[in-house]
Amino acid sequence: MAQAMRRQSSPQISLFSTDGKPHPLQDTLMAVTLVLGAVAFVTAFFHHLHLLSSWTGLIGIGTGLYGQFISATTRERFALIIGLGASAFGFMLGMAHGGLFGGWLG
Repeated sequence: MAQAMRRQSSPQISLFSTDGKPHPLQDTLMAVTLVLGAVAFVTAFFHHLHLLSSWTGLIGIGTGLYGQFISATTRERFALIIGLGASAFGFMLGMAHGGLFGGWLG
């Protein structure tokens, strides 16, 4: 019963990595996807900002999908899904309001 009295060592809690290893590329993609998703989501509510919302949404979808492909922890995947959802929302509303080029290409 000596093991019952031994103190359990808790793993260090990290904001970005739950396995204790650094993931700089995954963390960068996660942050970029979240920022692009936030910009696309907010600007999607303004009709005249459709160029910004559609392009940031499209780029956010691309970075989020690649981030999901190479993600290593659940925390990264969770944040990437939030960013992907916001990016897709902004992209779709931006496309509905005028698209990627907004009449510049005829």
